[in-house]
Amino acid sequence: MSQHPVLVTGAAGFIGFALARRLLEGGRAVVGIDSVNDYYDPALKEARLAVLRQFASFSFHKLDLADRDATAAVFRDGSFGPVVHLAAQAGVRYSLQNPHAYLDANLAGFLNVLEGCRHRRTEHLVFASSSSVYGANTHLPFSVHDNVDHPISLYAATKKANELMAHAYSHLYGLPTTGLRFFTVYGPWGRPDMAMFIFAKAIAEGRPIKLFNYGRMRRDFTYVDDVVEAVERVIARVPAKTEAAADARLDPASSTAPWRIYNIGNNRSVEVVRVVELLEQEFGRKARTELVAMQPGDVPETCADVDDLMREVDFRPATPIEQGVHNFVAWYRDYHRQQPSL
Repeated sequence: MSQHPVLVTGAAGFIGFALARRLLEGGRAVVGIDSVNDYYDPALKEARLAVLRQFASFSFHKLDLADRDATAAVFRDGSFGPVVHLAAQAGVRYSLQNPHAYLDANLAGFLNVLEGCRHRRTEHLVFASSSSVYGANTHLPFSVHDNVDHPISLYAATKKANELMAHAYSHLYGLPTTGLRFFTVYGPWGRPDMAMFIFAKAIAEGRPIKLFNYGRMRRDFTYVDDVVEAVERVIARVPAKTEAAADARLDPASSTAPWRIYNIGNNRSVEVVRVVELLEQEFGRKARTELVAMQPGDVPETCADVDDLMREVDFRPATPIEQGVHNFVAWYRDYHRQQPSL
């Protein structure tokens, strides 16, 4: 693989920032793209960018990937090797309130990235999918070889669409693409709209926490450092076109085209109430909790089958939830002292 800069979209976002910093610390140049929108407090995004700008090998474009001309210009005028597309309109519940944001960011934006990669003959496009694509699937752990044709939120449907769009471009143009289904990523610099941050803020401020599904939710919490190491390894593993055997059956996770799908999860389902207990220990105070019903678009449990990830890139995320929560709270306290608005 070339040593040209890596293009990271969503570089001011949680995973994009963590990946860009890891690459920069490893001596790799990074070109970042982000719209720095206000889905959550832009101050956190700007603080992440401030860290990245300390590296001389980091350059940044502030733009909306749904802007076809601006996105095409970055691909036309830039010099980079692999592309890691992490920019998206995130959030299951927000998709119930503002569905058009998902059409613009997750479909139009992704199409513009695919077109840019196609015309530049990009060596490898790695893109973010989501565990949400498993939708109504009840077979645990969730396997990339399972059918995922029953999404239960618009957000999930757009992520499933991204996988299909990438496959079409891999098949038509030979563009190597790899989709990553992330499972509940958490850790330092995490998103304020996600459970870990919401719970920590509520406990710190003495406000109640809503526990959905009456406290019976379980999630495959995956520590951000594990995630970025897995992504780094996937970047280096470029899928190749293969010939199909005469009796081969189509597999949802692979193709004769240079296209692949992986789960990026911890392969360990944890009760959300356990996370609350760990946060209580770290903050030294009890949480006030309210047990409420399941929300539309949500699922009671997630757990990732990561056998393919282990076999093909020799990595399995494994940071214990206890250590991950400790690291998150340490960062949260430090950052909160500097940015009291969050």
